[in-house]
Amino acid sequence: MPTVSFWWKPGCATNTRQIGLLREAGCEVVVRDLLTEPWTTSALSAFFGTRPVREWFNPAAPAVEAGTLVPAEFSAETALSRLVAEPVLIRRPLIELAGERCCGFDAVWLVQRGVRLPDGAVPQGCSHATSAAEVAECKPPRNPAVYCAPPSGASFP
Repeated sequence: MPTVSFWWKPGCATNTRQIGLLREAGCEVVVRDLLTEPWTTSALSAFFGTRPVREWFNPAAPAVEAGTLVPAEFSAETALSRLVAEPVLIRRPLIELAGERCCGFDAVWLVQRGVRLPDGAVPQGCSHATSAAEVAECKPPRNPAVYCAPPSGASFP
């Protein structure tokens, strides 16, 4: 059973479903809080690989959606500094599997590393918010404890 470290935004319904898919695929999922992790620029950059800087940012983050933050205008260095300072801007989830890392729930990347996801749609983006304000206050529509255990020392809302 592969072990997957999964950094999420607590309360995110889409991340909750993604964790459920990984567990259904037979993975042991270690859930970590993306927002409280003590990020450094070097630790965070390991998740982005060769992705363009604009893909490091969560497109549903209120500042990105509102156009007040334009990811394509950032250099790698300034983007990393901003993401470390404001982790809510990081594209999620961040995933580590067998020493390799990626950002976003990339089904192809997971399959290439031996994770056989169940058939069906792979959840992406905020699953129930319709505006930037709703994304900022995103709470799951039902109890996520049904789908996954909370990270150590944490509880679900």
